[in-house]
Parts: sequence; structure tokens; C-alpha cells
Amino acid sequence: MNFSDQPAARPGPIPAVNNRYLAHEESLVRELAKSADAGDTARRKIRDLAASLVHAVREGQKKEGGIDAFLQQYDLSSEEGVLLMCIAEALLRIPDADTADRLIADKITSARWKDHLGTSDSLFVNASTWGLMLTGRLLTLDDKVQSNPAQVLGKLASRAGEPVVRGAMKQAMRIMGHQFVMGRTIDEALTRAKKKENRAYRYSFDMLGEAALTARDANRYFEAYYSAIGEIGDSNDDADIFSAPSISVKLSALHPRYQFTQRERVTSELVPRVAELADYAKQCGIALTVDAEEADRLELSLEIFDAVMRDARLAGYDGFGLAVQTYQRRASDVFQFLIDLATETGRRIPVRLVKGAYWDTEIKRAQEQGLASYPVFTRKEYTDVSYLACARQALAAGDALYPQFATHNAHTLASVLHFAGSRRDYEFQRLHGMGEELYAEVIHRDKLDRPCRVYAPVGSHEDLLPYLVRRLLENGANTSFVNRIVDESIDVADIVTDPIEMARERDFRPHPRIPAPSELFAPERRNSAGINLPDRNVSMSLLAAMQAAMKKDFVAHPIVNGRARDGEAVPSVNPADTSEIVGLCRQSRPEYVDEALSAAVKGQRAWNRVAAHERAAVLIRASDLLEEHTPELLALCVAEAGKIVADIVPELREAVDFLRYYARQATELFGEPVLLPGPTGERNSLALRGRGVFVCISPWNFPLAIFTGQVAAALAAGNAVLAKPAEQTPLVAFRVVELLLEAGVPEDVLHFLPG
Repeated sequence: MNFSDQPAARPGPIPAVNNRYLAHEESLVRELAKSADAGDTARRKIRDLAASLVHAVREGQKKEGGIDAFLQQYDLSSEEGVLLMCIAEALLRIPDADTADRLIADKITSARWKDHLGTSDSLFVNASTWGLMLTGRLLTLDDKVQSNPAQVLGKLASRAGEPVVRGAMKQAMRIMGHQFVMGRTIDEALTRAKKKENRAYRYSFDMLGEAALTARDANRYFEAYYSAIGEIGDSNDDADIFSAPSISVKLSALHPRYQFTQRERVTSELVPRVAELADYAKQCGIALTVDAEEADRLELSLEIFDAVMRDARLAGYDGFGLAVQTYQRRASDVFQFLIDLATETGRRIPVRLVKGAYWDTEIKRAQEQGLASYPVFTRKEYTDVSYLACARQALAAGDALYPQFATHNAHTLASVLHFAGSRRDYEFQRLHGMGEELYAEVIHRDKLDRPCRVYAPVGSHEDLLPYLVRRLLENGANTSFVNRIVDESIDVADIVTDPIEMARERDFRPHPRIPAPSELFAPERRNSAGINLPDRNVSMSLLAAMQAAMKKDFVAHPIVNGRARDGEAVPSVNPADTSEIVGLCRQSRPEYVDEALSAAVKGQRAWNRVAAHERAAVLIRASDLLEEHTPELLALCVAEAGKIVADIVPELREAVDFLRYYARQATELFGEPVLLPGPTGERNSLALRGRGVFVCISPWNFPLAIFTGQVAAALAAGNAVLAKPAEQTPLVAFRVVELLLEAGVPEDVLHFLPG
């Protein structure tokens, strides 16, 4: 099998960024804490400044409030907060009005809105609560039909001539959206930015929208970005690229296949698009920042950024920037990459430091993929430590980087102010609609007098909901800084706790309730080992090992009583290229079946008497052997089953998990006698046991996982097996049988009969 069509590894700094993709958390946090620590005296000054900021926010909080107050009142620890999230998220997906009405009627009546009325000083919160409570009362006017929301809505519709509740809820979403979104169009957002109360801020406009699913989507987003750049440029009268308004773009919005498995296509098609946008931004005198996304896209985004940065059209342009998530363990290495790139190109790179908004996703993905560790930190304070270390690194880079510190955390803000000292060639950033009271202290000429840029989303109601959900999830929890800073029941000292000290108190250890992916099922069993394919250091090494594994000749043959048997040789071909012969399979003869069955009957009796824990040990050894032969098994599945590597890795893991799961089941179910009901109702003491000889016939589409799972289950229970693979994939199954026999399955218990 030839894998030469895979892209070659790129020389240079990008693969080096991945050296700490899944770095040992304790060691890394210790290192980052040293880099972030400015000394005991400095940390005390930072805490004092942070505390003064919190006091100022609480004393100067506006009576009319806003989205900060709304998030505090309806945080995600309350039933009502969760219901609002559910409604907002579900309305995005519901295709018809009737279903939307049913959802709202079901959810809105179950909340205790009146408990929130008058408990906030915010006019915005009280007005929202009154509307929600009124809506709830509308839906409960008639107790007789309370169990039938559709009937109530029908009455309301006939009474008002339209679905009142649906309209009210969508209007409520629009009101909330006004707090989160700068405008429905870029023209509306620019007009709002120029209002007197907003002129003190700089702005970075973000055209709302999710990842492109089609080429048409990508073209639409490109046109939206291009048009917005022109309008922002026309409105700009600031010659300084760093203080002028800017735009943020998502690479996932500009290409429908923006993922590491499509690297060659993505780089060839996406680099010119991003370069065109950056060149236009340069002509318009504004900056363009590439937004951060999921961890598995980081390397690809850096490669695209690197290529665009070197485009000759951008010579002399210091406005092409990047957002970096410091909750990723690679963050400090990304900063070094950017510093080196800026030095090579002779241009300054704006860098937006963010902590990261996809933490839950990154944790669950790493667990699902069985990675060696996590790409992000398992404790919030470790992310804060990383942010501080990266902040010092960015400031120390001098003219190589223009740091942009995006944070709503008073301690983080105070730390940056201390690190920067008298320097003014940097800025802070906040989300539109949030952190206004905190940054009123920062931008005030008679106070801290430092610039702040507002990250200002732009989009219609349809594009708002996904963004709104993310912001509510990120900041709606009662543990978020946005909530805690205005909650006067929380002591200020607790809010401005030094993350370095917290990390030391934790002894830099990972969160105890977030086990490593390999320990996800501990102590019952060890999780199968995944492969971090987005890390090109890993994927290129795997590719080389797969190529080496396919250099040998593959021949499968019947195995009866541990002996190889002859038969008609039939070629096994690559389904993606039927002219390519992967190997040969010698077919079983009828007499082999009779011989195997006779041997299996005898072998099963002895195997059934083997202690359950010994049978389990054999399966565990087999699971380890499958993992040891990962490159060979993956290569065989690619060649013989026509699968892609990204799909066969989880199939191999499933096969390994089957072996370990059934091994565990064998020790639990077959180790001790179990009471079973007798024919007349009495209970007999009876140990579970094997039932005899099983014929396992597997399908072609899962030649590794299903084949292994069938055989493993039968063997674990003390049965003998006659295994027949799919005609299309005998080579994969043959290799599994060889490894099972090598692990210690008796030769008269497992027989292989292809044909």
C-alpha cells in the first residue's frame, strides 16, 4: 500500500509548537508559574490593585445594569437560567412555529420567575423578569388546559391573532442580543460605536456566523468580511494601525473543510482567501485578526497564518494579528513561534491573549479520543497562570508583538498593568456588553488611562443565538468572574486570589476529578490508547510506521488446532483501487470445518475450566498486543477495507476496549457462583459457564472491531470459537487471530476459517 499521497512534513517552527501539545500538566504549570511570578512584593501590589478595582466596580455599578446583572440573576445554577439557555438554544434549531410554541409553553410555565422580580437593582433585569413572569401567567390562565399547552396557545392565537408567546420570547432574545451584539449590520455597529458614550473605546468587529458547511457558505462569509473591511475602512480616520478599528475573522467560516485531515486542500485554497482579506485591510488602514478555534485546528491555523504573513503584498503592514488561547498547553510555544515569525518578516504582530471558550469541548474530545493527556489545563487557576506567563512573554518581546489583553478578570488586569509598568504600547480588550464597570476604571484619563478595545459582534437574530449561547455558557456560571465581581456576598479577597499561590496550594497537580483519558474507566479497566492525529509530529511518525509495515507480503490461511492449512489462493484487493493486490488469502476446505469443530468441542471443555481471571489475563495480553501492532493493523485496514486513518483509529480502539471490557466482565460474572431462579421459583446456586462452540461471522465494514468483539465475548465466557471473517477483509482478521493465539488463547479453542 502506497501512502505517498500524504502531505510531507513542513520544515520549520510549526511542528515544534506541538512538542507540548499534551504536556505533563504538573511539570508545565511549575514552569509557567516561575515565568509568571514577578516576586512576592509584586504579587502583593497586584492583589491590592485588583481589590481596588473590584471595590470600584461594586461602588459604581449602574442602577440600570445590563447583561452582567442579567447573567448574575439568571446564572446557570438556577432553574430559570438553565431554562433560558434551553429556550435560546432550541429556538435556533426548531424548524416550525408550532413546535416552537410547544417548547416555550412547556418550559416557560415551569419556572419561578416571580422569585427574581425586584431582587435586582437593574432595571433591565426587572423588566426582563416581568416579561417572563407575565408570559408564564398568560400560559396558566386556564388551569383546566394547563396540561395541554398547544390548546392554550391556540386560544391565545385566536385571541391575539398571532403566537404571542413565541413573539415575546424572540423579542426577549433580541433585547438580550442588543446587549451582546453591536449591531445587525456593520453600518449599524459603526454608527453605534461613534455614539458619545462609546467613543472612549477602540473596536474590533466580528461578523457573526458559524463554521461554513458548504462552499456557498464560505463565499457568503468571505463577501461579508470583505464588505465589512471596506465599510470599516471608510469610517476610519485614525492613521495608527494599532488604535484604528479592526476586524476579526474565523478561518472555519472561510472554508467548509477547515480541518487537519484536509491540510493540503485547505492551505492551497484558504491561504489566498485570507491573504486577499488581509491585503484589503491593509489598503483600508485597519487591522485584521485571525480568531482562535479548537485545539485540533491550531497547527493548521499557524501554518495558514505563517503563509499569509509572508505574502509580499503585506510588506510593511503591522495589522495582521492572531488570537492565542492560553488555556492550551502549547500557548507559550505559540508565542515563541510568533516572536520568531515577526523577527523573520521584520513586522510587528498584534496578538490577542484570550483564556479560551471551548474548555468543556476540549476535555470531552480528549477523553473520547483516548489521548495521553489533555491539550488544555484541568484547573482554572492553571489557565490563569498560563495567561500571566504568556503576558510577560508578550511584553518582553518588545517591538515583535503588539499585545492585546482580553480579560474581564480584575487580578489578570492588575497583573498586566504591573508587568507593563509605564509602557503604553499595548491594549486591553473586553466583550461588548460586558465588563463596562471594570473598564471604566481602566480607560478613565484620571485613573489608569490605558486603551481598551471592544470585541463587537455584528449579525442578525439568526446568527445571534449560537454566539449568545456560547457567551451565556462562558459567563453565566455562578463561578465566573463576571458574576462574582458584582456579587457582594463574596469577599473581595476571594475574588482577587493570586492564581500562582493557588497553584502552589494545589501542589501543581491536575484536578483530581478529571482523570487522564487513559484512566477514564479506572479501576474497572484501562481505556484504549488514542492517537493525536492533529499533531503532525505524531501523524507523520505514524504514517512512516504504516508504510514500513506494508512492505512485507501478507498471506492469510486457515488455522485449525494452531496449524496453518493450505487452500486456494484468492487475492485480497484494495477497494479504493481494485488493481492493487494487498495480499493473498488461502480459502478453507469443508474438511477443515469438521476438524475445527471436533477440536473446538474438546478444547472448550478445558477452556471452560480455566479460572475466569486467567481467561481475562489472556484477553488483556491480547489487547496490549493489538496496541503494540497499531501501525500494521491501521495500514491493513486502510489497504484492505478502504478506510481512512481518522476512521480506523477509533475502530482499533474499539477492538481493544472489547477485549478489556469482556475481560472485566469475565472476572465479575464468572468468578463466583450466581443465584439463578429455578423452574419452580426456588433459587439455585449455580456458577455461570460457557455454552460450547460459537461460530463468529463478521461483516466487512468493521473488519477489526466487530470481528474482535464477537470473538472476545465468546472466549471470555469460556467458549470455543470458529471465526469466519468477511470475504473482503480476511487479512485484517487473520492478523487479529495470530495475536490472540500469541496472547495465550489455546490452539484448540480458537480456529480461523476464511472463505
